[in-house]
Amino acid sequence: MKLKQINLILLSAGLLLASCTGNKKTSENMEKTYEKGTFGYDLKYLTDMDSGLVVLQSDDGKAQLIASAKYQAKVFTSTANGEEGNSHGFINYDFFDAGIIDEHMNGFGGEDRFWLGPEGGQYSIYFAPGTEQVFENWHTPKAIDIEEWNVENASSKSATFTKDMELQNYQGSTLSIAVERKVSLMSDAEIAGELGVTLPTEVNAVAYATDNKITNQNDFEWTEKTGTVCIWMLDMFNPSDSAVTVIPYNTGNEKELGRVVTSDYFGEIPSERLIDENGTLYFKTDGKSRGKLGMNAKRTKAIAGNYDPISKRLTVVTFDVDPSAVYLNQEWNPDRNPLVGDALNAYNDGPLEDGSIMGPFLELESCSPAAFLKPGESLSHNHNVFHFVGDEAALTSIAQKLLGVNLEKVKNIF
Repeated sequence: MKLKQINLILLSAGLLLASCTGNKKTSENMEKTYEKGTFGYDLKYLTDMDSGLVVLQSDDGKAQLIASAKYQAKVFTSTANGEEGNSHGFINYDFFDAGIIDEHMNGFGGEDRFWLGPEGGQYSIYFAPGTEQVFENWHTPKAIDIEEWNVENASSKSATFTKDMELQNYQGSTLSIAVERKVSLMSDAEIAGELGVTLPTEVNAVAYATDNKITNQNDFEWTEKTGTVCIWMLDMFNPSDSAVTVIPYNTGNEKELGRVVTSDYFGEIPSERLIDENGTLYFKTDGKSRGKLGMNAKRTKAIAGNYDPISKRLTVVTFDVDPSAVYLNQEWNPDRNPLVGDALNAYNDGPLEDGSIMGPFLELESCSPAAFLKPGESLSHNHNVFHFVGDEAALTSIAQKLLGVNLEKVKNIF
């Protein structure tokens, strides 16, 4: 079913969302003004950009998320407190308002987006064969950048999106890929079951699971010779002066597990912004200094978090990881071994040398193993996002259970 065939209505806001009722927008609801930074503001703003938004919501309307097939099946943002609650995802209003198509990447934002890797290296799908891997030659494949996807089905709790694409890689191979992406809103009971936590009454939550699958539609196998891809999930959230990313990791011998962290993607992250405390990394994510780190599949515990004490928001992401699998190198360097890469990344945005900035935002990212698939075979990667909002003492109990940290320490570590 195509997106234009689905009427989408959110009863509580009177806006165009997922429903089969055919209800119309009421003038009273449409005239309501929401403060910038709230979910209601972003819902009305994005409706102007995409009249076919897919909005998933809990029965009480507190937990909601906005997804869009027009914008590559992104989850743009979410809330744990209804339309008046904070909007958690980074939305690039300036880029939308400019209305200009960028030849390199169209940075619409979105708190959970589907991409494919590797970005650089011998198997890159962002650089044409034989070109120097520098920004001038870097182009995001249109199928994950500006092309519309299909909605196969949508309800108030889940939506499935699909896209067929053909991508040429740095080896010169053209990979034919079918993508299926399902986004499912979790109930409080499902959150508790998935994470093994008890949700305190002082905390509201919104969470969703994404099941992302790619299938080899070529008549040849994807091998080390042809090159291959990986599923790459990127979550863009709003930063604050006090936000800190927390990454627990497996300690142990470097010869067996590899180094703890790669921290020089965009130049070495200064020590006043990245602290390693023997099993936990703390990364300052205030949107004021550009830096990215990576962690391999043996080191990561398949979980990472971010705490913003200003908005009292604890964010946690979990994802599939296979310590025995091959992960692709995404560095812009075809001389590097393409079969040694990260399973987890974290990013803090900041100004470029010319003073310009895309965000600011912070990112948490995960990757699947390399997709060495025969024709017709598939690879799936699950990536889940959880937001907890409320009393800090109550949030601490969740942080201690999932990340092994006290939020009072997180607040004051930098």
